Amino acid sequence: MAQLESATPLDATTLARIGETVPVPTYDRSKVSTGVVHFGVGGFHRAHQAMYLDRLMTQGKAMDWGICGVGVMPFDVRMQQVMDTQDCLYTLVLKDPDGSWEPRVIGSIVQYLFAPDDPDAVIEKMADPSTRIVSMTVTEGGYNFHQVTGRFDATNPAVAADLVPGAVPTTTFGLITEALVRRRARGLAPFTIMSCDNIQGNGHVAHEVFTAYARLREAASTQDAHSRGLGDWVDTQVHFPNSMVDRITPVTTDDDRAAISDRFGIQDGWPVVCEPFTQWVLEDNFSLGRPPLEDVGVQVVDDVEPYELMKLRLLNASHQALCYFGYLAGYRLVHEVCQDPLFARFLLGYMDYEATPTLEPVPGIDLEDYKHQLISRFSNAGVRDTLARLCAESSDRIPKWLLAVIRANLATGGPIALSCAVVASWARYAEGVDEQGAPIEVVDRLADRLKAAARRQRTEPLAFVADRELFGDLVDDPAFTHAYLAALDSLHQVGARATLEKLVTLIPA
Repeated sequence: MAQLESATPLDATTLARIGETVPVPTYDRSKVSTGVVHFGVGGFHRAHQAMYLDRLMTQGKAMDWGICGVGVMPFDVRMQQVMDTQDCLYTLVLKDPDGSWEPRVIGSIVQYLFAPDDPDAVIEKMADPSTRIVSMTVTEGGYNFHQVTGRFDATNPAVAADLVPGAVPTTTFGLITEALVRRRARGLAPFTIMSCDNIQGNGHVAHEVFTAYARLREAASTQDAHSRGLGDWVDTQVHFPNSMVDRITPVTTDDDRAAISDRFGIQDGWPVVCEPFTQWVLEDNFSLGRPPLEDVGVQVVDDVEPYELMKLRLLNASHQALCYFGYLAGYRLVHEVCQDPLFARFLLGYMDYEATPTLEPVPGIDLEDYKHQLISRFSNAGVRDTLARLCAESSDRIPKWLLAVIRANLATGGPIALSCAVVASWARYAEGVDEQGAPIEVVDRLADRLKAAARRQRTEPLAFVADRELFGDLVDDPAFTHAYLAALDSLHQVGARATLEKLVTLIPA
């Protein structure tokens, strides 16, 4: 087995040597030109969209659709360093349930720009006629909209700073909109903005927030002739396709790096590991063309909504259903939770009796198979996904994924006990102490606010869900509060596992 010191560093000069044992790009990367600028080059983008484009290039297609990655946040500097060192190459490893690993070096990302270093270079890259798609995986919280109203938050300090006339943009909104302004001034058609984040109607949401930002910029830049009419132009001329994306991609660990060195002899500063399953459903709504993604398994459709609701309310909400209960019960890895029959029963009960009735038929999908496949995917011990990853940034996730299920069932008189129990498990987790008295690190942009509310709930039981910024008027609904309080009291009195044992008795036989 190769050791880390003797492993071959991954870059363009070593591809031929690495290719003797691991699949590498067989296309000429020097002939790949940029057609996509992507914001948010993390593990998921590299396991998903970049992988699909690499597949196309392997077929000799889409050579003018190479990716230029963009980092905006301070922590993206590490990705910049790895991308620069490795000529934007990285190893993607599929971890199969049987323990086998399938590696491949991906070559579809051909450039990486760190916006804080040179924002104008990022803007000009998007303003270049060759850029026809600007895509995003900036997380659910990156869209800067109110959880309840869905409206753009103009009070965000970074956004407000970008709107000052003459300011050098620092946000995704500011950078992309400035590029659109330059294209408009130069008589160029706008690029398509393609969201690939886990938000219902992600294209519609992107349309809403970018139009709102453009209107704010127009209002703030009355002396700038190029900003006049900008809001209406973005609203009517820029295309925002909806999409549904799916591939479980845990955070890369040092153990993963070491294992890739040992198994394959590759020294990779930031490889990506993921499950074998992948799915991408994409609305065919592009202004300047698109790669032939259907040739590599992407479902290009007229209406994404049935697929995205299926994924958000079954997969994503189920992740929330298992992570807090699982963590409180003493588990730390996702597969450990889902290999526990009690948790599997609870998850299937939630999916069958609370989530599925809120869905429309999904063309080409057998929902019964899909739900059981989810349990199998979650149980994949090779992936070693952590509960901590799923428990992070809950304030951006539960309002979008789970509360919609509760509201839909409240409207029809459907069951809500399991969904409300998941909200209660989040509230209990947010207290910041587990059932053994050990501290829990609550990772959330609203962590201080959430923990303060959660720590009051033993004397003020509704303190957590009284936050109308997150929960709207659910606290006023007696059906919701009854189910929520029953689960929260049980979590306090008997703990997570015993609470689940009671909850599964409510599931129809």
